[in-house]
Amino acid sequence: MVAALGCLGLAWWQWERFESTSGTGQNLGYALQWPLFAAFAVFAYFRFVRLEREAEEDEQPTDKPRREPKAVAPREIPVGLLPERPKAVRDEDPVLAEYNRYLAALHAEDIDHQVREAGLGARDTERSAG
Repeated sequence: MVAALGCLGLAWWQWERFESTSGTGQNLGYALQWPLFAAFAVFAYFRFVRLEREAEEDEQPTDKPRREPKAVAPREIPVGLLPERPKAVRDEDPVLAEYNRYLAALHAEDIDHQVREAGLGARDTERSAG
């Protein structure tokens, strides 16, 4: 409730700023926005109170017969509802495989060059167990 009152106070302040000589349309927008924030704060408060009450009712054993749980909407897409994704064909192209090996070798050389330029040696990059 404090948050809602604070939001309404800010709305009033923005409205006063809008009506002043230096007021702009932005102040009017804020003046209309703050009451929405206040309404959301009130809604959220009552929603949380209701959820807590329902959680307490579920935890406490009672002599009354338990009501049936509400039907819950499915949270996952049933299997087979959507079409399967197409699988990529693994084409063993020897030219492509050779090109990929060439690119991997270039990348490894570039990394080695960057390590040497940074002043790190092979011994510096390994950690000692002792």
